[in-house]
Amino acid sequence: MDHLDHVRQVLLQEPRGYPCQNVNILVPPCDPSADMGYIILEQDKIYPLFSGHNTICVATAILEAGLVPMEEPTTSLILEAPGGLIKVRATCRGGRVEDVVMETIPSFLAHKDVLVDVPTLGQVKLDLAFGGMWFAVVAADQVGLLLEPGQGKKIARLGEMIKVACQEQHPVQHPTLDYPGPDILVFTAQPRPDSGATATNTVVMSNGKLDWDKPDTWTAMLDRSPCGSGTAAVMATRFGRGQLELGEEFVHDSVLGTRFRGKLLREVQVGEFPAVVPEVCGRAWVTAMTTQIVEADDPLPLGYTVGDIWC
Repeated sequence: MDHLDHVRQVLLQEPRGYPCQNVNILVPPCDPSADMGYIILEQDKIYPLFSGHNTICVATAILEAGLVPMEEPTTSLILEAPGGLIKVRATCRGGRVEDVVMETIPSFLAHKDVLVDVPTLGQVKLDLAFGGMWFAVVAADQVGLLLEPGQGKKIARLGEMIKVACQEQHPVQHPTLDYPGPDILVFTAQPRPDSGATATNTVVMSNGKLDWDKPDTWTAMLDRSPCGSGTAAVMATRFGRGQLELGEEFVHDSVLGTRFRGKLLREVQVGEFPAVVPEVCGRAWVTAMTTQIVEADDPLPLGYTVGDIWC
């Protein structure tokens, strides 16, 4: 983050990247019990302690590429995220990873029913929960949103406004790790009819700095996946509200209708907060194997951002 952030810029900014893309750097683990370490790089110079969909992608990539030996039908491994060790169990067949189950880092509901004053929206009620990142958890119907792909621009804009207002009015700090927040927001909604899901969600991620005096220029992006850390945070929120029991299945659909499954394994304590250890299950697909090139005479070696899709 301090000395090699140009790697993130090169790979995530145009022309090699786009606003919703992430990078995971594989590194030797610090803990000898881990098979692989990984550092998560996101937009707006965010380096999360943990990300569920990134972990699923890392596990899939390293097993299918042969960086860690694959055993069929099940491969167990330990990945070391910045926030701690992640136990992974992958279902494998024919050289492919068909399912990834991960035990995520302790998650908790820190503050519930927080009232935030948001310019042009008025007062918004939300919960603040940690699931590997600090989430503002907001009911979508409270601000008149439908969690559908066609509403993506409106969802992103309102989500970013609420999150920035929450950062200014109700900042939070992890009790044992140097990690402030909230750094991300999740909208929650009832499941789609006949989907069999427990809930629908979409996560709003920053990709630029915001100016309250120019709200029409704000841009943000939606997580296309059901979000693993967001699923952990939402499960922890429901547990803290008495709406989800240990071991109870939780099925989380994304804005696209893709799905993660989860459950809460056990209770733990994180500082002053009662917490839970979630398990989240999902799948990833390898889409490309590429070589990224930066020519010595490239006039824009770190890439670039333009205000049509970048803030």
